[in-house]
Amino acid sequence: MTGAQAPCRIGVVIPCFKVTGQILAVLAAVPGIVERIYCVDDACPEGSGDFIRSNCFDPRVQVLRHARNEGVGAAVMTGYREAISAGVDVIVKIDGDGQMDPVLLPRFVAPIMAGDADYTKGNRFYDLRYIARMPAMRLAGNAVLSFMNKFSTGYWDIFDPTNGYTAISARVASLLPMDRISRRYFFESDMLFRLGTFRAVVRDVPMDARYGDEVSNLRIGKVLPEFLRKHSTNFFKRIFYNYFLRDVSIASLELLVGIGLCVFGTIYGGWHWWQSLVTQQVAATGVIMLAAMPVLVGLQLLLAFLAYDIAGVPRNTLTPGLRG
Repeated sequence: MTGAQAPCRIGVVIPCFKVTGQILAVLAAVPGIVERIYCVDDACPEGSGDFIRSNCFDPRVQVLRHARNEGVGAAVMTGYREAISAGVDVIVKIDGDGQMDPVLLPRFVAPIMAGDADYTKGNRFYDLRYIARMPAMRLAGNAVLSFMNKFSTGYWDIFDPTNGYTAISARVASLLPMDRISRRYFFESDMLFRLGTFRAVVRDVPMDARYGDEVSNLRIGKVLPEFLRKHSTNFFKRIFYNYFLRDVSIASLELLVGIGLCVFGTIYGGWHWWQSLVTQQVAATGVIMLAAMPVLVGLQLLLAFLAYDIAGVPRNTLTPGLRG
């Protein structure tokens, strides 16, 4: 059977928590190509859901509610489930605080429609003009979080992981273990980790962020220790899944041998260094070489593993394009 392919159906998910001052302007700016808009009231103390119902008459808007505050990640997953049930093709997530311009939405959808990506996300670091307008604390915090994110997710070619302007193929979203994704501020990074486990293609989309009088609920200094712990956990999970559970390659051997040699050389050298301090005798040349060589060789193997890991960033999308 032949014929024109049906147009791509786009849904937008907007988690709503203390955004009554900006949400109506955000909703009004959502482009007409969007078929459905899901506003998720995450037990907002300002009553976002009731506010939207009373003041927004866009027929595309549907208000979803949480009986208790579950976090921004949980709100997004609620929106994802509803969008998937409605049969949309691409799900875009934006925040309700006005920092993300809905006019940019086609930029996020286009790579997915073309079959070039399974998931797209914003990156505010492409243009130096955009960076100059970013608060210094956010700039420093995002740089640190981006570096940690590369290790934990395996997406070495993306940046700005806490950016919440995202789009995902609904087919790929249906594969996500939604009940296990972090429910609060770590969820963007956890999403990338989950996507990496089944090798989805992720693309950065250059964008600007608009900083006005809104108050961000994310405090970099407060969440940094939590993010460090969770990134570390995801890193070890990723290494185990990708290099020992689902596949074993030369990189797996490089990692094991590299770690073993570094540990041996460090312990052996440290012990003899301590003995030299106690006895006040200089260690023999052979002892020094036996400590140094394993460390040097081990570091070379670990660098080779890192190069293999970086080269292994997913390039083939899980789903075909959505337009003919």
